[in-house]
Amino acid sequence: MTIEREQPHPRTGYRYFHRITTRWLDNDAYGHVNNVVYLSWFDTVVNQYLMQSAVLDPQRGTVVGFVVETHCRYLAPLAFPQAIEAGLRVSTMGSSSVRYEIAIFAEGADAASAQGYFVHVYVDRATRKPTQLPAVLRTALQKITP
Repeated sequence: MTIEREQPHPRTGYRYFHRITTRWLDNDAYGHVNNVVYLSWFDTVVNQYLMQSAVLDPQRGTVVGFVVETHCRYLAPLAFPQAIEAGLRVSTMGSSSVRYEIAIFAEGADAASAQGYFVHVYVDRATRKPTQLPAVLRTALQKITP
Protein backbone atom coordinates (compact mmCIF):
# COMPACT_ATOMS: atom_id res chain seq x y z
CA MET A 1 0.00 0.00 0.00
CA THR A 2 1.29 3.44 -0.95
CA ILE A 3 0.12 6.52 0.91
CA GLU A 4 0.16 9.69 -1.16
CA ARG A 5 1.68 12.70 0.52
CA GLU A 6 -0.92 15.40 1.00
CA GLN A 7 0.16 18.79 -0.29
CA PRO A 8 0.29 21.68 2.19
CA HIS A 9 -2.70 23.99 1.99
CA PRO A 10 -1.95 27.63 1.14
CA ARG A 11 -2.64 30.42 3.62
CA THR A 12 -5.00 32.04 1.09
CA GLY A 13 -7.49 29.18 1.56
CA TYR A 14 -8.36 30.19 5.12
CA ARG A 15 -10.69 32.96 6.30
CA TYR A 16 -9.74 33.49 9.96
CA PHE A 17 -6.37 33.37 11.75
CA HIS A 18 -5.39 33.18 15.38
CA ARG A 19 -1.78 33.65 16.53
CA ILE A 20 -0.46 31.22 19.15
CA THR A 21 2.96 31.17 20.80
CA THR A 22 4.51 27.76 21.36
CA ARG A 23 5.57 26.88 24.89
CA TRP A 24 8.58 25.04 26.28
CA LEU A 25 6.34 22.11 27.27
CA ASP A 26 5.00 21.75 23.70
CA ASN A 27 8.28 20.19 22.52
CA ASP A 28 8.79 16.46 22.82
CA ALA A 29 11.97 14.41 23.25
CA TYR A 30 12.64 14.71 19.51
CA GLY A 31 12.90 18.51 19.71
CA HIS A 32 9.69 19.44 17.91
CA VAL A 33 6.07 20.13 18.90
CA ASN A 34 4.37 16.92 20.01
CA ASN A 35 1.46 15.70 17.90
CA VAL A 36 -1.15 16.09 20.67
CA VAL A 37 -0.47 19.84 20.87
CA TYR A 38 -1.77 20.34 17.33
CA LEU A 39 -5.22 19.10 18.30
CA SER A 40 -5.28 21.57 21.20
CA TRP A 41 -4.47 24.33 18.68
CA PHE A 42 -7.38 23.11 16.54
CA ASP A 43 -9.68 23.38 19.55
CA THR A 44 -8.28 26.79 20.45
CA VAL A 45 -8.80 28.41 17.04
CA VAL A 46 -12.35 27.06 16.68
CA ASN A 47 -13.44 28.19 20.13
CA GLN A 48 -11.60 31.52 19.87
CA TYR A 49 -13.50 32.29 16.68
CA LEU A 50 -16.84 31.27 18.20
CA MET A 51 -16.26 33.32 21.34
CA GLN A 52 -14.99 36.34 19.37
CA SER A 53 -18.13 36.09 17.22
CA ALA A 54 -20.27 36.04 20.40
CA VAL A 55 -21.93 32.74 19.49
CA LEU A 56 -20.34 30.54 22.20
CA ASP A 57 -21.09 30.85 25.88
CA PRO A 58 -19.44 27.77 27.40
CA GLN A 59 -21.05 28.30 30.80
CA ARG A 60 -24.62 29.34 30.01
CA GLY A 61 -25.30 28.62 26.33
CA THR A 62 -28.27 26.37 25.60
CA VAL A 63 -26.49 24.77 22.63
CA VAL A 64 -23.01 23.24 22.92
CA GLY A 65 -20.71 21.65 20.36
CA PHE A 66 -19.40 18.14 21.00
CA VAL A 67 -16.32 17.02 19.10
CA VAL A 68 -17.13 13.78 17.29
CA GLU A 69 -14.17 13.49 14.90
CA THR A 70 -10.70 14.93 14.37
CA HIS A 71 -7.92 14.42 11.86
CA CYS A 72 -4.47 15.96 11.50
CA ARG A 73 -1.83 15.54 8.80
CA TYR A 74 1.68 16.65 9.82
CA LEU A 75 3.71 18.16 6.99
CA ALA A 76 6.63 20.10 8.49
CA PRO A 77 7.98 20.31 12.05
CA LEU A 78 7.45 23.25 14.39
CA ALA A 79 9.30 23.83 17.67
CA PHE A 80 9.58 26.10 20.68
CA PRO A 81 10.32 29.00 20.58
CA GLN A 82 8.17 29.75 17.58
CA ALA A 83 4.91 31.56 16.94
CA ILE A 84 2.29 29.86 14.81
CA GLU A 85 -0.88 31.00 13.11
CA ALA A 86 -3.90 28.73 13.07
CA GLY A 87 -6.07 29.23 9.99
CA LEU A 88 -9.76 28.34 10.11
CA ARG A 89 -12.54 27.78 7.60
CA VAL A 90 -15.82 25.86 7.49
CA SER A 91 -16.04 23.21 4.79
CA THR A 92 -19.41 21.66 5.58
CA MET A 93 -22.40 22.83 7.58
CA GLY A 94 -25.33 20.50 8.21
CA SER A 95 -28.46 21.00 10.25
CA SER A 96 -26.71 20.17 13.55
CA SER A 97 -23.08 19.63 12.62
CA VAL A 98 -20.10 21.59 11.32
CA ARG A 99 -16.81 20.45 9.83
CA TYR A 100 -14.10 22.99 10.54
CA GLU A 101 -10.88 22.78 8.54
CA ILE A 102 -7.76 24.04 10.27
CA ALA A 103 -4.22 24.63 9.04
CA ILE A 104 -1.26 25.42 11.24
CA PHE A 105 1.30 27.80 9.72
CA ALA A 106 4.68 28.87 11.01
CA GLU A 107 4.26 32.61 11.55
CA GLY A 108 4.25 34.33 8.15
CA ALA A 109 4.57 31.09 6.15
CA ASP A 110 2.46 30.57 3.04
CA ALA A 111 2.26 26.76 3.28
CA ALA A 112 0.76 24.78 6.17
CA SER A 113 2.96 22.80 8.54
CA ALA A 114 -0.08 20.73 9.56
CA GLN A 115 -3.68 20.58 8.42
CA GLY A 116 -6.81 18.72 9.29
CA TYR A 117 -10.36 18.99 10.47
CA PHE A 118 -12.55 19.03 13.53
CA VAL A 119 -16.26 18.06 13.52
CA HIS A 120 -18.72 19.48 16.05
CA VAL A 121 -22.23 18.12 16.55
CA TYR A 122 -24.30 20.75 18.29
CA VAL A 123 -26.55 19.47 21.04
CA ASP A 124 -29.07 20.86 23.48
CA ARG A 125 -27.19 21.38 26.77
CA ALA A 126 -29.99 19.84 28.88
CA THR A 127 -30.97 16.82 26.76
CA ARG A 128 -27.62 16.19 24.99
CA LYS A 129 -29.62 15.50 21.81
CA PRO A 130 -28.56 16.99 18.45
CA THR A 131 -30.25 20.30 17.73
CA GLN A 132 -30.47 22.76 14.86
CA LEU A 133 -27.62 25.24 14.54
CA PRO A 134 -28.85 28.54 15.96
CA ALA A 135 -29.25 31.26 13.30
CA VAL A 136 -26.57 33.48 14.89
CA LEU A 137 -24.09 30.57 14.83
CA ARG A 138 -24.92 29.75 11.22
CA THR A 139 -24.39 33.41 10.25
CA ALA A 140 -21.00 33.52 12.01
CA LEU A 141 -19.91 30.27 10.33
CA GLN A 142 -20.94 31.48 6.87
CA LYS A 143 -18.37 34.29 7.26
CA ILE A 144 -15.55 31.71 7.23
CA THR A 145 -17.03 29.41 4.59
CA PRO A 146 -15.27 29.72 1.22
